[in-house]
Amino acid sequence: MIDKEKTLKTMMGGDAIYGDIFVEERTYTHVHLESGRMEKIEKSTDKGVGLRVITPWKTFYGSTNRFEDGHIIEIAGELAKFSRGKPETVTGVGTHIDAVYPFSVRVAPGDVSVEEKINMVRQVESLVKRMESRVRQIRVIYRDTCQKVEIRTSEGKDLGDTRTQVVLNILIVGEESGEMQTAYEAVGGFYGYEFFTADVVEDLAARTVKRLAGLLSAREAPMGTKTVVLSSEAGGTMIHEAIGHGLEADLAMEGLSCYKGMIGESIASPLISVVDDGTVPNLRGTYGFDDEGVESERTILVENGVLKKFLFDRFYALKYGMVSTGNGRRESYRYRPIPRMSNTMILPGRDDPSRIISSVDDGVLVVKMGGGQVDTVRGDFIFEISEGYLIEKGHVGDMVKNATMMGNGLKVLREIDMVGSDIGYGIGTCGKDGQGVPVSDAQPTLRIPEIVVGGRATD
Repeated sequence: MIDKEKTLKTMMGGDAIYGDIFVEERTYTHVHLESGRMEKIEKSTDKGVGLRVITPWKTFYGSTNRFEDGHIIEIAGELAKFSRGKPETVTGVGTHIDAVYPFSVRVAPGDVSVEEKINMVRQVESLVKRMESRVRQIRVIYRDTCQKVEIRTSEGKDLGDTRTQVVLNILIVGEESGEMQTAYEAVGGFYGYEFFTADVVEDLAARTVKRLAGLLSAREAPMGTKTVVLSSEAGGTMIHEAIGHGLEADLAMEGLSCYKGMIGESIASPLISVVDDGTVPNLRGTYGFDDEGVESERTILVENGVLKKFLFDRFYALKYGMVSTGNGRRESYRYRPIPRMSNTMILPGRDDPSRIISSVDDGVLVVKMGGGQVDTVRGDFIFEISEGYLIEKGHVGDMVKNATMMGNGLKVLREIDMVGSDIGYGIGTCGKDGQGVPVSDAQPTLRIPEIVVGGRATD
């Protein structure tokens, strides 16, 4: 057992204003099938301790996978050397509190054999092969994680949280007349193994194959300024990448975001409200406490077009006299926490999604977004359109391929003029500062009157 109180008292020397201990035990299974060959079958446990001290205004961090008291106290002493002045008082430990969720994990992934997980992955591959003969490559990856954390802070908090994640994704490559196309899809979230019903697995394979088949016979994307309808099926990739990162406090408060200094200002259409909500049942970005022991919450970022708040961790909340929004997250005990999104979404509006499409004379319907790049300082972005269709005189037409969409986050937010009454979710692993954390994003159907769509030039 770690003597957490002694460790904190050792760490909190000099001008330290905050410290915490993050203890983690993570068990996981990873199965990777590539074109009929098992590339990886991994089942493992990783556990360790992260120690952090905050002084005005620096973070000092150390981690170890050894649990001997003397070793951990030694690391705490090394961190204390970076502080100067009068020692900080450590608040006495309070009652231990474990996170409680309004949903349950019925089948713990760790209780399911690796053989059963391998069989499911092979079943997905078999389904894809039966559905589409033009497939040349199939990659199926299954991963589950059970993360148990304990957090003890210099403010007296003593907390625990257990988070379970399952993910299944497919990437397939197909060929038609010498041209290659790729389709990708993923499902999962804060579930147990019960999530993978026969219907879920078959639907995942069918949706991915349908996208590939469409791309193999699709038209080249048009080029120019178009009206774009982002379907709710696209999830919230755009809100996450083009807007969400710019609202994280480390970027927004330090001049690395186009939203710096805009709290209280109108940054979007009055139809737009944006929240980050780590409490939504079963979503991939859901947690009871963040990785600094702050309870997760529903944070209103934009309300009726007005910027209300940024996403704060403890460091930036202390530095700027704010309150943490419960968005201090880290990949594991090896990393310091930083401001990160959880489940970020544009809230539904009042427009009928079908009416949004029928209102477009000449445009593109985006059903699936791909990868892209974002400049958080200027707000400029460019995204691939993995699945898109022409809209002609209010009707959805041919599928397009090799399409991109580029614009500016602030400009797009302000110009959205129709917001659907529906909502769709996407999942992912968000990378930032060399760390990856599980997230979800969501949006209703949206209409952007004018945005640049790129494609390949044709004769």
